[in-house]
Formats: sequence, C-alpha cells, structure tokens
Amino acid sequence: MTQLITTPFGPQSTASEVVAGIDLTGRSAIVTGGAGGLGRETARALASAGAEVTIAARTVEVGTTAAREIADETGNPRTRAARLDLADPASVAAFVSDWTGPLHILVDNAGVMATPELRTPAGRELQFATNHLGHFALTVGLHDALAAARGARVAVLSSVGHVNGPVRFEDPDFTAEPYDPWLAYAQSKTANILFAVEAAERWAADDIAVNALNPGRIWGTGLGRHMDAPPASFDPSGKTGVTEKTIAQGAATSVLLAASPLVQGVTGKYFEDCQEAGPFTPGVRRGVADHALDPDNARKLWDLSLQLTTCGR
Repeated sequence: MTQLITTPFGPQSTASEVVAGIDLTGRSAIVTGGAGGLGRETARALASAGAEVTIAARTVEVGTTAAREIADETGNPRTRAARLDLADPASVAAFVSDWTGPLHILVDNAGVMATPELRTPAGRELQFATNHLGHFALTVGLHDALAAARGARVAVLSSVGHVNGPVRFEDPDFTAEPYDPWLAYAQSKTANILFAVEAAERWAADDIAVNALNPGRIWGTGLGRHMDAPPASFDPSGKTGVTEKTIAQGAATSVLLAASPLVQGVTGKYFEDCQEAGPFTPGVRRGVADHALDPDNARKLWDLSLQLTTCGR
C-alpha cells in the first residue's frame, strides 16, 4: 500500500491555524455555499490570507452580507458574492459565463442532506443534482479558468456518509425503486469523490489538483436542517471515529487542500482530519470506501454526468 500523506494538522486544527503564514495575494477563489457554515469559514480563512474570494450563494443578498462581514473581519475588501443555484442548470451556466480571468481555488462546498423526496424541474433527484451534478457542471465549466491559473486547486466536500452506498448508475434518481434519503445522500457523496478521482486524471496535464474531503461531523451548520437531532450513529465518545467538531475545525481540511503548500501537487485523493484517509473499516466511521476510489466507477460517472448536464468536456 502506498504511504498515506500526512500533515502536522489534525482533527482539532482550525482553518485559521492551517492558513497561518500563507500568502494568497493575487489569487482568486470561489467557495460555493460560502454565505454560512463551513463555506463562510472557508471563505473567511482564504480572505484572511489575501485571496480575492467570490461567495457563490443561492440568495445573493445573503451572500453579499457575508462578503461584507468577511471583508470587515479580515481587512480584505476583495470579497464579493454572486448568485449560484446548483440545482438549476441555467444558474450554473450563467455563473460560468460571467466568470473572467484565471481561477486559482475552487471549493465545492455547498450541499444538502437527507432531504424529503424532491426533484428539480428536469426530474433529477435533488441531492444528486445539487451535491454532484451542479458541482460537476460548475467545475467542468470553469476548467479553462482553472487551467489558466497553472497550479489551480479544487477541493470537493464529501462525507463519511459515502460509505453507506455507491452511485446507483441504473437508477440515480430513484425512479425505479422507493426513495431513501440516506441512500440518496450516500450516492451523492460517493459521486463527489469519484468526480475528484476522474478530474485529477483528466486534468493532470493542466496542472489542476482535484481532491475530495470529509469535513467531519459539525452540528448546526444548516446542512442538517431536515433533521430534528443528530442521527443515532453520532457518538460523542469518538469510539466509532465520529466526534463533533466546531465550524472552524470542520473547515480546516478544506483550507488545507485549497491553500496549503504541504499538499502542493497532491491530486485525486480523499482527506479527513487534514490527513489522507486510509481504507474504510466497517464499524468505524472513518476512511474511504473502495467503491468511491474505483477508477472504472469514476469514468462511468463522468460519462453519465455529461449525459445529464450540458457540459462538453
């Protein structure tokens, strides 16, 4: 087995600690879902290091407020908001069309979890459409801007929940079988990792690093808005590998992959707690499942995603 990549940071490290001493002046960054929760903390950390940050938010007024607050907190006025609804292909296309210049950092952070059975106007299951297809279309659409940066990084937020199920290639929208909110979530989070695996392979010559990550269990970010309480699998003792983090700690791995020289050139990997994750072991809610790193699945998902979006690359 290839030796896993490690860093001096760990599960209690914060985004501010990871970005300390890093100068991102002159670099542009996009953080989807950057108006709140993990996305806001990620955007704040990148702005604190001097990056020009665009907060991509479904409600632009909320994003603008967050951008103004981050500018005040960091003293960096180069923070703005732009509208992006990942479940709406037209919104994604408009965002891509409006982007100009190189893009050095893209954090595919936004997401939904365990929603009731909801579908987009095109009939796509909402979690798969938002968490994967929207980010797929966005990232592929921004490929040329990423390539122009010569050394761009893409960080894709997944979840340990990916271990609960693979991509349902024959029925990704749950039209043939009854809808299960947690299997749908697992599918979308597996798709996030498979996307990173295939994009890393396809875009290596463009010097674009693409990695996926598990931010950890963070309660109160808004992601769990469809849940009344943490699920029964939550274990504050950490015996199953699941411990609760603060938002600042949860954003640390995103910031590591987006900005740290410690992982320069690393691509196609899955990280958690600021380290490359090892294989998933049943009973321990850590690690990466084999089905999420399978190169055949990654290529198959890329082809399927092209069919379900208007992307051409």
